Parts: sequence; structure tokens; C-alpha cells
Amino acid sequence: MQEKMYAASRPTQDKGSSKASGQTNRVYQVWKGNNIFCFGGRFIFGPDARSIVLTIFLIVIPVLLFAVFVTQRLVNEFDHHLGYFIVGIAVGFTIYDIFLLLLTSSGDPGILPRKTHSPESENFSNLSRTGSHHVLSCPLFKDVIVNGMIVRVKYCHTCMLYRPPRCSHCSICNNCVERFDHHCPWVGQCIGKRNYRFFFMFVSSSTILCLYVLTFCCVNLKKIMAAYRCNLGEALITSPVSGVLIVYTFVIVWFVGGLTIFHLYLISTNQTTYENFRYHYDAKLNPYNRGCAQNIKEIFFSRIPESKNDFRSKVKEDDANLFSSSLPTGNMMSSDTTKTSFDVEIGLKRQAVTDDEFGYLHSQISSVSGLEISGSQPMRSRWGSYKGNWEMSAEFDDLSTEFRMENMFSDTAKLERKFGL
Repeated sequence: MQEKMYAASRPTQDKGSSKASGQTNRVYQVWKGNNIFCFGGRFIFGPDARSIVLTIFLIVIPVLLFAVFVTQRLVNEFDHHLGYFIVGIAVGFTIYDIFLLLLTSSGDPGILPRKTHSPESENFSNLSRTGSHHVLSCPLFKDVIVNGMIVRVKYCHTCMLYRPPRCSHCSICNNCVERFDHHCPWVGQCIGKRNYRFFFMFVSSSTILCLYVLTFCCVNLKKIMAAYRCNLGEALITSPVSGVLIVYTFVIVWFVGGLTIFHLYLISTNQTTYENFRYHYDAKLNPYNRGCAQNIKEIFFSRIPESKNDFRSKVKEDDANLFSSSLPTGNMMSSDTTKTSFDVEIGLKRQAVTDDEFGYLHSQISSVSGLEISGSQPMRSRWGSYKGNWEMSAEFDDLSTEFRMENMFSDTAKLERKFGL
């Protein structure tokens, strides 16, 4: 049973009716992210969870071929039932590998709960009540101190929170994930603070399994060559499955083996894949590196933190929009509060301008345009003024558009007369 909820597809109910009906939903039913929930929200997968089936297929099928066609000869060649022991290790390690895969892909990787309002919305509301027209800025970045070093954290407009250090927003799952490493398509899940340990164990165990199958396929061919006194080509004709598995495991081991070595380096230096590719900590001091021994202890011997989300908890029907909405919309605000606009790129919040302010801005645009047309400036300085004027004009145009949109239903005729719109 799979259940997936897109907030945009949920019908919005009136508050009065929802209170009267008293209906409740689970958090996973109104979750804004692109996750797939199974068994009533007990398991959470990424939106590309179907890739897990392919990954399991690539693990199980070669091992089945190895157990059926290759180990049959090895059982007879080794004494004291050692051949059966070889088969048992391969099958047991395969089950262990799949268990780690499911453990990595079916749990919360470290998702941060979304905020229901931006950090400065309360301050902005207080200024609105006083009638003040100050411009409020929601800074994109803040500086925090980590191990005596300054680290810059970024504001997430989707989750409406300042991301903690090492946290990043996954564009595939649409969630902020703590200690974000990367989004792995092979496991169909983000790799973060709560499942990185299992991910590394899965990759390393896959490497060992490939080397195990590769080794005993070579042993099988050697046994055939010794028994029939033939060359390698004849041995491959006798056991073609061994040859196919040797080629397959040799190719795969370069991928998973290289990934294992790379993550061993990341663990020993306390980096994530995201940090390694973006910040290049080898070229500058890493604020999270506490020495190889402590770094390894942090990954493998520390307690995995509890999930910050209770996906099965109940939420009232009239509060469902708090989980399913990411950005505040000015059109939905009541008329007694001052309307706001939100610039996603620069994180700027500002109040709607009044008629007088708009007239002043309009006159400034006109004066700037007059300077451009005058042609009294040299070519070099004129180009600089063009560039600066375009930048200012873009901001003025934004304010103009905002003013027109907010008053088009109430005072359209007045604007047309006054400003010639």
C-alpha cells in the first residue's frame, strides 16, 4: 500500500466546516515534500523509490546465478562440506546487503520540519499595525560559529527556516535535510544525518559481495582447468556463467569499490559529498574535522538522533494548510493587515507603497529617463549611468507592478488619471 500526497491536489475546506466536522488527518497525508509514504506513514521513501527494485534486481540475480551454476562444482570439489559454506555465505551476505538497502531508503534521512511562518513575520505584523512604512529585510545568510570558525548558513524560502550548518534543501525530495550528503537514485532517498551510516555499510557490503563472487568464479574456472587439463577458453565454454559473472562483478566493483574508498576519505576528514564538491575543504580548513579517530567515531559509534518528524501524528483539518503551504501569499491576507510582497531571489520583504510614495517614485523614473536622453555625459560615464539606471528602474518597475496589482480592484480609475497607466 503506497500513499502519496501532493498539497496542491487537496481540496481546501472552510474553517467553520472543518471545526464542525472535527475531521483530522495524519501529518504524512498533508506533507508538502515529494516523498512516498507506505503503511500509514511508517516508512518514508523518496519520489524515485521505484529504482530500489532495479537495485535489488542487480544484487539478487547475479547471486542466484552464482549459487545455482557456479557453486555446484565447488560443493563437490571442497571437502568437509566447505562448498555448502561458500554458498551459505553468499546468500547470507546478499540478505544482509538488501536489508541495509531497505534500511537506508525507507527511513527519515534527517528531514527538518517546515515552519508555518517566516522568522520575521511577527515583527513585520507589528510594524504593519503601527502604520509604519519601514522596509524589512529578511537576510539570505547568517553567520554562526562552529568549532571557533565562522560558518554561513542560508535561509530556505521553501521551508521558511535558517538551515543549520551542513543542512541543504534537496530539490528532488523538496525537503531540508540535516548533514545532507547527496540524493542517491540507486536507493531512491536522500542521504543525510540519520541514514548515512547505513548507506556506507550498504555500499561497502556490496563491494565485498562483488569481490566474493568474483573470487570464487575464478576459483571455479581454475578447478575446471585442473580437472580437465584445458586452457581458460575451454574452461569458459564449460562454465559460461562463471565468465559472465566475472565480467559483471569486475565492472560493478569499480563503481561500488570506488564509491567505498571515496566515502572512507570523506568519513576520515569529516566531509559530505556536497561539501567536498562545493567547498573543497582540502584547500582550506574544515571546521568539522576533529581528527581521523573522532571523525570515524562520529559516524559509526555515535547515537543516531531521533526523527524530528512524527509522520503519524494527527493534525486538524483546518491546520492542514500550515503543512502544505510553503510561501505566504499576500492575496490571502485579511484587509486589516498591510499587504506584503516577497522577493524569492533577494529575500526582501516590503510594504505596499502609498499614492504619494508611488508618485515620488514615478517622478524619479522620469528624471532618470531625462538624464539618459540628454546625451551630455561622455560615452563611458553614460554607459555606467545606463547600467545603474536599468538596475534602479527594475526595482521601480517591481514596485509599480506591485502597486497596480494590489489596488486594481479598488482604485483602478484613480491610478489611470494620476499616473497615466
